[in-house]
Amino acid sequence: MQPINLTDKFAQFSTHWDPHVVADYNDNDVMVVKFQGEFPFHLHEDTDDFFLVLEGEMVMDINDQSHAVKAGELFVVPKGITHRPRAEHECKVLLIEPKGVPNTGDPATAAPKPRI
Repeated sequence: MQPINLTDKFAQFSTHWDPHVVADYNDNDVMVVKFQGEFPFHLHEDTDDFFLVLEGEMVMDINDQSHAVKAGELFVVPKGITHRPRAEHECKVLLIEPKGVPNTGDPATAAPKPRI
């Protein structure tokens, strides 16, 4: 048990849309990720999707609605809802999701989740 410095973790990678596991919480992965551009529309059938914006701003597109999510705000997408996060400029986000859940909702197209 020791503190995890998220600034240090973000400094370890420069890619976008690639979540990196920084901690375990019960049966969940706590991850950091950088967003820039648009992620594909997708859904998670069996789990909600948790986004906490740490730096910058993202937009969450759901159906015909768009929700701006700024630093210090979080957004939860309920399971089964098609959504797409996007960010015009780089945005740093903390994600929490059950271990093994693919970031695209589909294991065939999901990014790996390395531990840093």
